[in-house]
Amino acid sequence: MTHAVITGTGLYTPEHAIDNDALVASFNTWVDSENARHAEAIERGEREPLAHSSTEFIVKASGIHSRYVLDAEGILDPERMRPRLPQRANDEHSIQCEMGLAAAREALDRAQVAASDIDLVIVACSNLERSYPAVAVELQAALGAGGYAFDMNVACSSATFAIETAANAVGNGSVKRALVVNPEICSAHLNFRDRDSHFIFGDACTAIVIEADDVAIATSRFEILGTRLVTRYSNAIRNNAGFLNRVTDSDPLAEDKLFVQEGRRVFKEVCPMVAQLIIDHLASLQMTGDQLTRLWLHQANRHMNDLIARRVLGADPTPGQAPIILDRYANTSSAGSIIALHLHHDDLADGALGVVCSFGAGYSAGSIILRKAKK
Repeated sequence: MTHAVITGTGLYTPEHAIDNDALVASFNTWVDSENARHAEAIERGEREPLAHSSTEFIVKASGIHSRYVLDAEGILDPERMRPRLPQRANDEHSIQCEMGLAAAREALDRAQVAASDIDLVIVACSNLERSYPAVAVELQAALGAGGYAFDMNVACSSATFAIETAANAVGNGSVKRALVVNPEICSAHLNFRDRDSHFIFGDACTAIVIEADDVAIATSRFEILGTRLVTRYSNAIRNNAGFLNRVTDSDPLAEDKLFVQEGRRVFKEVCPMVAQLIIDHLASLQMTGDQLTRLWLHQANRHMNDLIARRVLGADPTPGQAPIILDRYANTSSAGSIIALHLHHDDLADGALGVVCSFGAGYSAGSIILRKAKK
């Protein structure tokens, strides 16, 4: 049977960054304006005053210090508080295609693979900028890749679900080389006027090349030893934006058309589910957590990652065992665990074991067990 290997990863990081202090200043300016506008209602007790945010609150709640975004000016404008991304003409590359090109080219270069040798392109992310034509097919054409392409969405688990799909296609011989791309524009669906979540997300794009081991030429690669996926329905993380909004006559600017979550409930329900997924997956391969050198976990919340890593490893993780990138990237949805893999794998010795794990809305979670290898 053909074995699938990861031979290259790529990362696109936007040029704009917003630290907590700048984000908080914008938010608090808006809060003061709203409280002043509704001062009489607040005085009569008909309306609760909005509370300020703070850098200390954000760091304590999430571990996030900064985030990269496609547009900082629009987000930091208290009169707008959302990115300003001009609409592009139909004959221009879409924003997600452009992001994908940058990340894909780095991944292809690391894998020493020509785009024309790619047989499958999957664009997997939490939000796609249009329904059709597929961004993946656009990216396939822009790269000059062959074969076929399609989009998929499993929210924050999109990358791991796509990796399994690509690895299965390689394993059954239907393709030799696949490219998975995760262009996440999370700032576009974040409510920057919600104190509990205005700091959560950032933008980024990752890419992964997956090949059959008998055609791969990259000296360094990761063997995909196994994949496991799980879903369990929950409304605790939700976004009601969709093409039916106009026919149901719902308010397109309503808060539920953006990211909404019950944070404490998510923490309580997702952490044990994800830890058990990894533990059971390892057991199915006759492995245990203490054999892992690295966990590349979804980068949503520092406390969640620490708890999951502790349960899997059986001890408190060292910084090297469960690297954190959300401090400077924030939550980049499906791209987060792949950013961690991209930035924190070169030091691993041959034979080192690691797991890429994502988890998020759905609920959904994916586990990919990897072993560092050389050709």
